Amino acid sequence: MKNEELKKELIAYTRELGFDSCRVAACAAPKHTSEFRTWLREGAAGEMSYMECGEEKRCDPQKVLPGARSIVVVTLNYWQGESATPKAFEAATGRIARYAWGEDYHEVISQKLDKIDNFLCRSGGTQKSYVDTGPILERDHAAQAGIGWHGKSTMLIDTRLGTWFLLGETLTTLELPPDPPQRDRCGTCERCIKACPTAAIAAPHRLDARRCISYLTIELKGSIPVELRPLVGNRIFGCDDCLDACPWNRFAQVSRETAFLARRSTTGILLRDYLKLNDVEFHALFRNSPIKRIKRRGFLRNVCVALGNVGDLADLPALKRAASDVDPLIAEHATWAIARIQQRCDMQVSKVC
Repeated sequence: MKNEELKKELIAYTRELGFDSCRVAACAAPKHTSEFRTWLREGAAGEMSYMECGEEKRCDPQKVLPGARSIVVVTLNYWQGESATPKAFEAATGRIARYAWGEDYHEVISQKLDKIDNFLCRSGGTQKSYVDTGPILERDHAAQAGIGWHGKSTMLIDTRLGTWFLLGETLTTLELPPDPPQRDRCGTCERCIKACPTAAIAAPHRLDARRCISYLTIELKGSIPVELRPLVGNRIFGCDDCLDACPWNRFAQVSRETAFLARRSTTGILLRDYLKLNDVEFHALFRNSPIKRIKRRGFLRNVCVALGNVGDLADLPALKRAASDVDPLIAEHATWAIARIQQRCDMQVSKVC
C-alpha cells in the first residue's frame, strides 16, 4: 500500500515537471535480448561500437544498477506542429529532425530526471537515470511499462502522443507497482516501411542502421556511402519520414515544452550559408543543440550532400570554398556535390537544346 501511494505521488510529481506520461516496469531482462544480440552479430549497428561495448548491461539491467527493482519511464512530447519552415524554402534550408529544432533534449530531460532521483531518494531509493545514452534497451523497458508499443519502424507508438515523444528512464531500488503493456495496434499498416527513403526498415521490426538516414547523418563519423547520398535528399540531421507516415500521429498535440521550439539556426538558414561556419561559429550557433554532437565536420559533410541533391548554380561558390576546406571529409563531400549540381545543369541545358 505504501508503494502504491508513492507511485501516485511520483506520477503527480512528474506531471508537475512537465512530463506527458509516467509508467513503471519491473526491472527485468528486456524482452528482445536475443534479437538485440543477433542484430549486433549481423553488423546492423554499423559503427556504433558503444552498442556492443554495453551489450551485457543492455541485456541485464542489474549490471547497470545492482539491486534495482523497478524502472520508471517518462515521456516528453516534442511535437511542434507542422514544419517550421515554409514548404517553398525547405529545399534551400534543408531538413532537420523535429526533436533537434530546439534545445538539446538530453539536457532538458536530464535536469528533470535529477529531480525525480531526489524525490525517490527521500523514500530510501538508490537511482540511476538515463536519457537515450545509457546502456539499456530503453524502448523494451518503455514498452513493458505500457508507454507505447513497438511500431514496425522500431519506434514506439502511443495512442495519445503518436510517435513524437522522447524517453527518460530511472532505475530504482524501490519496488513500485508495474503497469501493464499496451497491445500492438499497427495491424496490417506498413506505411512507415514504405516511407523510408533508403529501405533501412528491411522488414517489420527489422532496422538496418547502416542504411538509416539518422545513422548516416549523426552516428556515422566518416564518409557517407556514395550510393546512399542521393537518397539522403536535403536531410542534414536525422530523418522524420517513418514518423511522419504513422497514422497514429493524427492525434498528436503540440508540446507544452517551450525548450523544443524551433530556432532560426535549425529552420531558417540557407544550406549554403552553413558552409561559412568555422569551428567557433559552429559551436556558438549550436551550443545548446543536439546538433553540436556531430561537430562542424559532420554537419558540413551533411550540408554538402544535401546541396549535391537539391542545390543549384547559386550554391557553387560556397561549395567550391568548402572543397578547399582543411578537413578532408568536408572537402570530399563538397567536391561530390559540385559534380552533382553541374551534372544536373548540363542535363537541363541538353533538354532545352
